[in-house]
Amino acid sequence: MTHEGGAARPRWRLGLAALAAVVLVVAAALVITRLVRDDGAERRTGTVTAGTPGATATPRPTATPSPTGPLGAGITGPLNLLLVGVDTRVSVPGWEPHGDAVLMLHVPAGLDRAYLFSLPRDLLVDIPAFPKSGYRGGRTKLTHAMSYGSRVPGKPKEPSTAQGYELLRSTVSGYTGLRVDAGAVINFQGFEKLIDLLGGVDIHVDQRVVSLHRKPDGKHRELAPSGGGYVGPQMVYEKGERHLNGWQALDYARQRYITGGDYARQRHQQQLIKAMTAKILDEDLARQPDRVEQIMASLGDTVIYAGGPRIVDLAYALGGLDLGRLTLVALPGAGVGKGRAYKGEQLKPLGREFLTALKAGDAEQFLAAHPTLKVTR
Repeated sequence: MTHEGGAARPRWRLGLAALAAVVLVVAAALVITRLVRDDGAERRTGTVTAGTPGATATPRPTATPSPTGPLGAGITGPLNLLLVGVDTRVSVPGWEPHGDAVLMLHVPAGLDRAYLFSLPRDLLVDIPAFPKSGYRGGRTKLTHAMSYGSRVPGKPKEPSTAQGYELLRSTVSGYTGLRVDAGAVINFQGFEKLIDLLGGVDIHVDQRVVSLHRKPDGKHRELAPSGGGYVGPQMVYEKGERHLNGWQALDYARQRYITGGDYARQRHQQQLIKAMTAKILDEDLARQPDRVEQIMASLGDTVIYAGGPRIVDLAYALGGLDLGRLTLVALPGAGVGKGRAYKGEQLKPLGREFLTALKAGDAEQFLAAHPTLKVTR
């Protein structure tokens, strides 16, 4: 198997390229390794599934077939890849998925670096009409785009996560002015399970975080009888270098009622993605096919690749990236409304200017002029 220039692409590169290309898929390094060693139906059709062969899963949009030629040869960039973390409450029948974490990875035309940024879940945006779900369009919080798009007419108890992603993708593209080339959805159970399968992650806790949801033993806190919140002891994440297991890492990255609010949470989610990327590389999973198969089977339907080029093509195209060239970017924002009349969030001018610079191919120069936007740890 050769790259465009004919030189062999080292297999260990695939783990890195997958996370760099599809840091949004998070588990893409594992998927790539599976595809590289599998000559079955997935490679022939270009469709990527997460789970055991033949398992029934949420419908996935068909990936665009790659042009004839070397793997990755048709991918030139710039690329914009969308990762959505959804709040899926499996205990509630018919629960509509919400876009609780919305991250975008931008890879410039040279394919030699990448920028990862988040959009606030409560960002006020124009959500376009979506005939598939019967949604007529409106201006509301970004998180609702996934749920409004997931509704299947005539099937109120069977929301479609893949369909919800379509509306969220259109909404994000309209707001940022960036074309979304590929994307993925992973639910929170998938994040937690993947981290545990990796043996936990090492992360720098940059501020003291008190959990709203979990007790120190990992059990969920109970709702107060009055319905006014949660009661019971709380898990606390102290500042410093920490090794976190699955539930701890996810719990830490989900907290937003902390200093910095949702913007601190966005930063923590980005840091978690990078920590997971580092762990996958450290584990050298591309050389452990049996473990890859085990992890993919365990993840099941918690990961959905939502269309675009085949992940294996993205991996080869982005094989020159390394973790040191992945820049985390924090976009500043503020609440909209007065007093208790909270409507949502909006990006400050500096955040919108970054998106403009990104679209123009000037991100590196913009960040050099505004270094406070970079998340350094």
